Amino acid sequence: MTEPLMFISASFEKRLKPCGELPALSKRSEEWGIDLMHIKRWMFWRERLAMKLILINGLVIAVVIWLVGVSVKDFACSVVGQYELVGKGGSGFFNETMDVFLWRASILAILFAAIIHYVFIRNVLSPLKQLTKSTQLMMEGYHPELVPPQSNDEIGRLTRHFNEFAKTLQRTEENRKRLLSNISHELRTPLSNLNGYLEALSSGVLEGNRELYQSLLEESQYLTRLVEQLHELTVWEARKNSSMVLEEVNIHELLQQSILSFQLESEKRGILLNVSIQEGIIICEEDGIKQVMNNLLQNAFMYSTGRGIRVTGKRERSVYRITVSNQGEPIPEEVRDLVFERFYRVDPSRRREQHRYGTGLGLSIVKEIMGRFDGQVGLDSDGTFHHFWVRFPLNEKK
Repeated sequence: MTEPLMFISASFEKRLKPCGELPALSKRSEEWGIDLMHIKRWMFWRERLAMKLILINGLVIAVVIWLVGVSVKDFACSVVGQYELVGKGGSGFFNETMDVFLWRASILAILFAAIIHYVFIRNVLSPLKQLTKSTQLMMEGYHPELVPPQSNDEIGRLTRHFNEFAKTLQRTEENRKRLLSNISHELRTPLSNLNGYLEALSSGVLEGNRELYQSLLEESQYLTRLVEQLHELTVWEARKNSSMVLEEVNIHELLQQSILSFQLESEKRGILLNVSIQEGIIICEEDGIKQVMNNLLQNAFMYSTGRGIRVTGKRERSVYRITVSNQGEPIPEEVRDLVFERFYRVDPSRRREQHRYGTGLGLSIVKEIMGRFDGQVGLDSDGTFHHFWVRFPLNEKK
């Protein structure tokens, strides 16, 4: 009697274990056939869409053939039963013949339908298999080849959307790598200069003077501007997919405030600001417009070779156009769209004078912000006189 009691006690203790601890199947349970692995092997069709469709279609065809066959047989037997057949076993022979005929016809019909259905399903699911394979490669960090669309149905549209998604993802990855490369390149020169000068000062090779300290300050200020603008660019990129807090903005007052903040810079550089602004109400985020104007004016002051900068704002039907014009170094027509890209400079040699020519991120931030407002940005130039402009939708009710 002790062995059964011990068995019951052990079983009761196992039941008291937490649900998360599932004991392995015992030999006795395997002998009884309680093995989920074998069940899963027989349920393989649940993991394949083609097998599901074939089984469902085969089941429907079999039911239809069986119903039609039974109906035809019953009808034929009822018709034949009205007539007296020759011989004693005439009726039985007829029934047996009908059974054989119906079985053969049913089997052949099911096989023929299954073959046609398999070929059709294979062609339909082929692009889905390619999409699945490409998706797995993308999850592993690779850029697979685009899947060619084979139709104009839902699967064809899904394939085209997947290809567009893959292209966008690849462009994003390329932009990320290019951005990292540009950042490392931009940081290398000023950091090398700072390290070199500081090392020379600490070792006594150089003696500090006003010009040296001014040079170190300019390098430090450049690094500060670069980090700040990288932060601004990151912030606006992060806000791209977030909801906007739109408000009515008096563009005339906002532009006057932005221009006033550059009055000291204008007097310091001896550059005259010529302003002509029309009234207008736009729907946007006020801090975004301030950032746009700040970057456009900074760009004009930084690259201007003349004695004046002109700022105009005017209504053009359903949009409001702001233009900041200045005289500067020639910008070839074929690269005018590139000036709004990150770290792009018309003259790469200007990198040596970073304290004067900026980080190469100001206009790209303008482009990012304008994209958020569904606005437009562009550059018109006659060679040496450049017009940087942006356009916002107007609030037509005002």
